[in-house]
Amino acid sequence: MSEQKSVNKILLVEDDRQLSEMIKDFLESEGLHVIQEYRGDRVAKTVEKHSPDLIILDLMLPGKDGFTICRDLRPEFTKPILMLTAKSTDFDQVLGLEIGADDYVIKPVEPRVLLARINALLRRGKLPDVEQGNNEVVHGNLIINRSSRQAILDNEKIDLTSQEFDLLWLLASRAGEVQNRDYIYKAVVGRDYDGLDRSVDVRISRLRKKMHDSNESPFRIKTIWGQGYLFVPDAWS
Repeated sequence: MSEQKSVNKILLVEDDRQLSEMIKDFLESEGLHVIQEYRGDRVAKTVEKHSPDLIILDLMLPGKDGFTICRDLRPEFTKPILMLTAKSTDFDQVLGLEIGADDYVIKPVEPRVLLARINALLRRGKLPDVEQGNNEVVHGNLIINRSSRQAILDNEKIDLTSQEFDLLWLLASRAGEVQNRDYIYKAVVGRDYDGLDRSVDVRISRLRKKMHDSNESPFRIKTIWGQGYLFVPDAWS
């Protein structure tokens, strides 16, 4: 008997039912299983019931808005959150990323673009290791375990989103080497850097806060102007 391939579960939170049905039909035609929710104040229970692999989250929802939902979910839900927004301002995009969203798509939604973003977020386990088969990186009081996807600093577990963990692993596994934005975007975000996207910069800022670093004068994850970012291996004691 052939082994069945697991199907990724997508929770689609969109109050426009016509748009929700269109997205659902397209994604299911591409082999994904879609669970629909139309109200923001029911999302937490739906997540608890279905344990989705990824959430597509509209911003403007009845009951509770997408920003609030994302912020409330993040302490427990570490899988990807993809926001749908009708607003294209930097403020909205950066705010969404700062409260824990992994990516965003601007309406009107192009189905193939949405699918590409979803597939990029669902991809896991493709970041480089220090050595083949190495699933743990230790720098001073920082321990990063790739198998459990956990980071422990000063004996305390650090709560990270899926892409924050991937970014930390990428930098820490290449400590002492400057990682340029082009490589980071391809490895972590899953697409080429367009010169304008600020999502990696926002995640670096969030990582620094969580790793007790300074965004004004960083000493653990440094910005190398014109080049990229540098993880300092001896700054974790």
